[in-house]
Amino acid sequence: MSSPDSPSTSHPARAAGFALLGVALVALVIGVFTLFTGGDDGDQSATGPSSSQQPPASGNPSESVAPPASGESPAASTPAPTTTTETPPPATSAPVQTGAETPPPGGQPTVAKPPVRVYNNSTISGLAAKAAEDVERSGWSVAETGNYPQGQIPTTTVYYRPGTEEEESAKALAAVMQARVEARFDGIQAAHDGIIVIVTNDYKGLQASKK
Repeated sequence: MSSPDSPSTSHPARAAGFALLGVALVALVIGVFTLFTGGDDGDQSATGPSSSQQPPASGNPSESVAPPASGESPAASTPAPTTTTETPPPATSAPVQTGAETPPPGGQPTVAKPPVRVYNNSTISGLAAKAAEDVERSGWSVAETGNYPQGQIPTTTVYYRPGTEEEESAKALAAVMQARVEARFDGIQAAHDGIIVIVTNDYKGLQASKK
């Protein structure tokens, strides 16, 4: 029988120890290799996609609205409503009023017709009233009728104030009445404004003037 310290029993135990040491060494090498080569892949698989690569939460990505530029409020990007101002039509100037009326197209110029005062200087009763009717029929207005007893007028005459619109009107009225036309004389110079007609015995009316 051999003793425990004999060479026959120590050699197998020593060989098993060397084998375990080799396995441990190989495992250490594999662990170190895995740490340096496979660690990055593991970290990348553990962490999700970065925030810059995340898809939009909802909606169509093509319909997303870009944020406004710095210093610009969102309301400024909204176009202001367009207002249309109507152009007013050109104003027409009123015709300038002058002493004479505007002549009608194709006719003779018309004149202003101030009021007329008719006085009888004849021996015929009611001659002033008859002459006044003729004056109104001719387009003038009669302001007064009466008698003129301050002297004898030689013929039926239409009087006017020089330098006024009465002159042209008096000439036109005298032509209708077939009467003489003159500027006012001293006896009627201070009378009312307008044309003065003094009829005498020779006045025959408008009908006689058309013959």
